[in-house]
Order: sequence, then C-alpha cells, then structure tokens
Amino acid sequence: MFWNTLLLALKEIRRNLTRSFLTVLGILIGVAAVITMVTLGNGATASVSAQIASLGSNLLMVRPGQRLGPTRDTAGAAAFRLADANAIQSQVSGLAGVAPVVSRTVTVVHLASNWSTSVVGTTNDYFTAGNWKFAAGRPFLDAELQAGKAVCVLGETARNKLFGSENPVGGAIRVKQFSCEVVGLLAAKGQSSMGRDQDDTVVMPLRTVQRRLAGNQDVGMVLVSVQPGVPTAQAKQRIEALLRERRHIADGQEDDFNVLDTREIADMLSSTTRVLTLLLGAVAAVSLLVGGVGIMNIMLVSVTERTREIGIRLAVGALEREVLLQFLIEAVVLSSIGGLLGVLLATVGSIVLARVLEVPYVFGPSINLLAFAFSAVIGVVFGYFPARRAARLDPIEALRHE
Repeated sequence: MFWNTLLLALKEIRRNLTRSFLTVLGILIGVAAVITMVTLGNGATASVSAQIASLGSNLLMVRPGQRLGPTRDTAGAAAFRLADANAIQSQVSGLAGVAPVVSRTVTVVHLASNWSTSVVGTTNDYFTAGNWKFAAGRPFLDAELQAGKAVCVLGETARNKLFGSENPVGGAIRVKQFSCEVVGLLAAKGQSSMGRDQDDTVVMPLRTVQRRLAGNQDVGMVLVSVQPGVPTAQAKQRIEALLRERRHIADGQEDDFNVLDTREIADMLSSTTRVLTLLLGAVAAVSLLVGGVGIMNIMLVSVTERTREIGIRLAVGALEREVLLQFLIEAVVLSSIGGLLGVLLATVGSIVLARVLEVPYVFGPSINLLAFAFSAVIGVVFGYFPARRAARLDPIEALRHE
C-alpha cells in the first residue's frame, strides 16, 4: 500500500512541476541558508583557532597599561625595561623563552622599492615564542645582539615588497639613515585573528632598534613562552606577582600592566564566533518555517482542486488513512526534495563564499543531515493539516464539488 501511495504522490508532483518547484523553493532557500551560515561560522572558528595557534603555543604577552586592546589605558603606566624581561626569565620557572619587544613603523628601502612596515627589535627568543620558522638564512648571532649590529630578518610580505621573488639573504635594506644587512627570511604565517598581516615585518636586534629608531631604552611588550606541560595560568600568576613587586604596586592597587594568555584569547574569540554562528543559523532557520507555511498553503489549494478525485477514491473504497498518507507523502516528498537541493546549493555556495571571504571550508556532515531531516519533519508537520482535511472529506459532498 505504501509504495502505491508513494507512486500516486510522485505522479501528482510530476503533473504540476511548476507549482511543485515554487512550493519547494522556500525549503530549498531555508536549508541552504542554515547550512551556509553554520559552515561559514565553523570556518571562521577554525580560522581564528589556527591564527591564534600561529602566534605560538603557551604564549603570554605582557604589556604596560590596564585595559586590553588597541585603546588600552597606558597613561601613567611606566614602560618596561630590559631588566624586567631578564627578571622574568631568571625568577619565574617553567619558561621556554622571554623576548622583550620594541616596535616602530618605518619606511624601509631597497634599490627603487620602498615599503612602510613594522620594525621589531627583540631577541632570538622572539622566534621561539612566536612559533616562527625560517625559510632561509639564520637568526641573530650573540655578538650581533650584544653589539646592536645593523642586521635584520624579513617577513614574507616585506620581502615581496622590497625584493620580489629574490632571496634577500645577503642583501641590504636602508632603514631611515642606516643600512641593514638581511641575514634571514621568515616563513609565511598570514593574517592574525585581528586582521593584521603577520608577515609584514622586519625583525632586528633589540639594542639596534632602541638606539637607532626608538632613541630610548623602553620595552613595549614582553613575549613569554611557557614550557609544555606547565600551566599558563600558573606562569601568568607568577609573572604578575613579580611585576607587582618590581613596579612597587601596593596591595589593593590595580595593576598598571596586563598579561594576556593566547589560549584565553582563543577561547574568547571561538566562543564569540560560535554564538554568532548559532544566531545566524537561527535567523536562517526562520525561512525554513516560512517554507513550511508555503507547503501547507499549496497543499490546501491542492486538496480543494482535487476534491472530486478524493471523493471518487473514498467512494470506491479507499480508506481515510490511505488518503491522509497520500497527501502527507506528497508534502514530505516536496519538502525532502527542497532539503536535498538546499544541501547541494549550500555545499557549492559555502565553498565559493569561503574562498571569497578567505576562511577555510569546513564540511559538517551533522549539520547537513540535520537540516535535511528537519526539512522532512517540516513536511510532516505542515502537511498533516491539509492531509487530514482531505481524508475527512464526505464522499457525497466531494462528488458534488464543481
């Protein structure tokens, strides 16, 4: 009986192809929207996680000021000195490396090419803490660090802007009024979670930048790499206690510095993107309900148009449940077709949008199956009322219907 009823339902759908297509359009768009939003959200979450990981594993960033972010309050907060970084390295256990950092935005020149970039003064621990790999060349020699030699390591973007595809190692660039020998090239990292190009950088010894560019002994930030197996929260607590002591902050007073844990940042950003994904998915799911209402309306119209047909079926012995099942199957088939087409459209759309937005495409079989199953459920829920009305028609009254 089921297969005969299914064939009847498919025959009716095929007989009214245009109306059937318009009926499934709402479900198709709804399913495609839900899957696309969730897929792009998952891709954004994966992108944020990868970018945070590229900063370095078990990384702490120590900066002057009380508030986080680019607008943090640094008024009245004393800058760090090299002695602070040395104290952290010598007095806090469980650290893999400590890198004092000074940065300036400077225009650098090579032959006829010039480029405004971030020049970072630091030590070799910067490469370890930041999880940097060398594509060519070497890090700084101890003698170069101690003497503040005019040597540098280029990021991939800076290399492309100044040297093109050439190997820059052994070449020279001009930074303000002095010439700097290129001794290394960093492997590309891409953008950070905040949208900053991490490869647009020139790294020099700390003393070189302090003497020739900054003109003072201030340290703008200290990067701290924690050894594997050591809780970053524990290291963070010890660093905070040490700096409070060194900066003479009394009990009850607020810190005039902040220690950022990249894992905390990753969790916060991932949580935010997940919430946004759920909200966007929920908004898109509303169109599924609208599609369900469309199916119910079309099925009610179909019942009215086929009243005589229903009356004949009932008059020749068809059971109410057979008529109900036929119309219910029609509704479920229509919504399922819409769901299937929606999954296909979402797959193509997600791949295209992921490339346009430069986020990874993350295929989620669970959301695809869930959206398809939900489309079938909508067919049952919104198709039941028209099917029930058809099954309860009076055969005599139905046969009189014009």
